[in-house]
Amino acid sequence: RSSWLLLAPLLSPPVPVITAPPCSLCQEGAHRFQWIRNLVPEFGISSSHVKVLSSPAEFYELLKVQIKAAKQRVVMASLYLGTGILEQELVYCLEETLEKSLQAKGSPDLRVSILLDYTRGSRGRKNSRTMLIPLLQRFPEQVRVSLFHTPNLRGLLRLLIPERFNETIGLQHIKVYLFDDNVILSGANLSDLYFTNRQDRYVLLRDSPEIADFFTELVDAIGDVSLQLQQDDTVQMMEGMVHPYQGDKVAYCEIANRRVMEVINSARTRQELLHAKAFHSSQPGSSLLSQQGSQALGSLKPEPDTWIYPLIQMKPFGIQIDEMVTETLLTEAERDARIYLTTGYFNLTQAYMDLILGTRAEYRILLASPEVNGFFGAKGVAGAIPAAYVYIEHQFFSEVCCLQQQERVQLQEYSRAGWTFHAKGLWLYLAGSDLPCLTLIGSPNFGYRSVHRDLEAQVAIVTENRALQQQLHQEQEQLYLCSGVVSTSTFEQPSRYVKLWVKLVTPLIKNFF
Repeated sequence: RSSWLLLAPLLSPPVPVITAPPCSLCQEGAHRFQWIRNLVPEFGISSSHVKVLSSPAEFYELLKVQIKAAKQRVVMASLYLGTGILEQELVYCLEETLEKSLQAKGSPDLRVSILLDYTRGSRGRKNSRTMLIPLLQRFPEQVRVSLFHTPNLRGLLRLLIPERFNETIGLQHIKVYLFDDNVILSGANLSDLYFTNRQDRYVLLRDSPEIADFFTELVDAIGDVSLQLQQDDTVQMMEGMVHPYQGDKVAYCEIANRRVMEVINSARTRQELLHAKAFHSSQPGSSLLSQQGSQALGSLKPEPDTWIYPLIQMKPFGIQIDEMVTETLLTEAERDARIYLTTGYFNLTQAYMDLILGTRAEYRILLASPEVNGFFGAKGVAGAIPAAYVYIEHQFFSEVCCLQQQERVQLQEYSRAGWTFHAKGLWLYLAGSDLPCLTLIGSPNFGYRSVHRDLEAQVAIVTENRALQQQLHQEQEQLYLCSGVVSTSTFEQPSRYVKLWVKLVTPLIKNFF
């Protein structure tokens, strides 16, 4: 009980002030979303470089194949690395690839950078750190393991909050896996459940060097302000860097903000220059020589029909780009547009709820039934978390009914025997269209934690290509096929009974899960 009392000072955070960017959603087609490049870099690619994956097993096999094929870099950001046989096999793949690199002629080219959360990665005697120490010992010049520690867990709070509970204060939640110039964006962690029977979303961006460079730089920036794992299982900060929980909090957050925003702004400048060069070389007045030169440089790359926008959310550092873009998308969605929104943990921020209830688009919201919630059957206080989600869901459903919005805003519960549900993101269908032209995919859950506490990243994928739109539509359909529509009778089932103490406690603790 005392653990929760310690969190009381954090229960009333300041409400962020969001200024929506100028937006041009009135334009036709995918180009209506070009306003996003006012905030972040825009990467134009061919839709043939995008592949949507559908299963945990496919995700796991792709990770192994990509690790084995890597020549220059492996960069992996996750909440944690599990300790089972499947996770050990990934470590063996890394070891094998590093060994090959070491035996190659000249100096080894391959660099491995792994970013995890400090509290989650340190949980238990056998943990993410003990899994990775052999790599650090064997390849000290090639491997870097960074453990992000939230600056909000410090002082007396850090001393008194026990393991597991300390993870409620803030985490490194980004999930990006990249290998040379291939990037996998997902919400899945590096753990056996996510390789077998925990449903998530995954997209592979092939041969995308600019996107791979961006996420490498982003992970490096967060790594630079994180604790560095040493060969003896100790941790230390890079020389001259402010400590996240021993140093001055304001100074640390300012440095972190500067490092991350440097990555975003420098990439944005680079991409704008590339756009300008491409535009001028394509103009009728440009010389044949300059056109030939640009073709040689671009290796006759096809015209992009798909655009990738990285959306970063790191409220502890004052970075709220993902929140701003998501709110604008929800605000500007037109009448008869359809938004399919999914989250493994239905705990929307008040701002997102207000927008869903107050705007014109149709919403189909997919969430986990209690039986496929990741906390179902957990011991202790965590075992009551699925009931808390049921209570939050019931409150939102009641509000939808009260406003007579049941036709426009529909809740659906994912249910699949023997599986858990962790998928998150959205698909946007413009009015009159049977295929989506935009999806958000990555780590955010659209909840309070994602917006205020954790480090998050996702991408907006905007495409004009019908084949890729079909891929995204099939992904959405496959997830929603395993669901049933929520109605008043849903909450009358015995499995939806919520104890009084859970109802009383949920408003106090909903900002922590």
